[in-house]
Amino acid sequence: MFATDDAQGSGTGRAAVFDVDGTLVDTNHLHVVTWWEAFRQAGHQVPTHAIHRAIGLGSADLVTHVLGGERAEDETQALSNAHKALYGQYFGRLSALTHAGRLLRRLAGDGWKVVLATSAGGHELSALRRAIDADDSITATASADDVTQGKPAPEPVERALELAGVPPEHAVFVGDTVWDMQAGSRAGVRCVALLCGGIPRADLERAGADAVFDNPAHLLAALPMRPPA
Repeated sequence: MFATDDAQGSGTGRAAVFDVDGTLVDTNHLHVVTWWEAFRQAGHQVPTHAIHRAIGLGSADLVTHVLGGERAEDETQALSNAHKALYGQYFGRLSALTHAGRLLRRLAGDGWKVVLATSAGGHELSALRRAIDADDSITATASADDVTQGKPAPEPVERALELAGVPPEHAVFVGDTVWDMQAGSRAGVRCVALLCGGIPRADLERAGADAVFDNPAHLLAALPMRPPA
């Protein structure tokens, strides 16, 4: 999946596109709890497992997915604002998953253009990048501010490839949700899934994962050995 191939010498390069929440930073369950509280404050009793399955969708899509049916725009915005306020309390304590930064630095050192594709933006994205602590290895970021449709639409991955200047056949997308796998598959890239977001392997494979690893450390350990200098 991450083996050296002809793309390295083709002039187009190779891109390793990464989701962030649940893939590089251990935030999925924080999102579940803060969305649960936002729904509760608005009078909605929603089971946490239903919210967990929706993590990775943009805010408006998540609200629709969890509550069902079309929601009024002001209701969706109020729920989103409540979630942002609750989740924002954790910005200073976000923790990267083990070896997430090392994984990005290793790929960048091997000649991959590392691009983030995330529904986070603004201060949230800044907090996530601080947690990863590998800005020197990140070529670009396709955030919620750069697209009109979030995952599972392919636009976030397509935007990441555009920023990297790399065609889909020379890219790999790494994520942790079915929405990530669907977005990557629709964008025409090979998909790698990580189990650290809490989604079962079978669900990720059905959604398009070509390979599955436990977490960033497991993926890092599985990278091909570098040839002798």
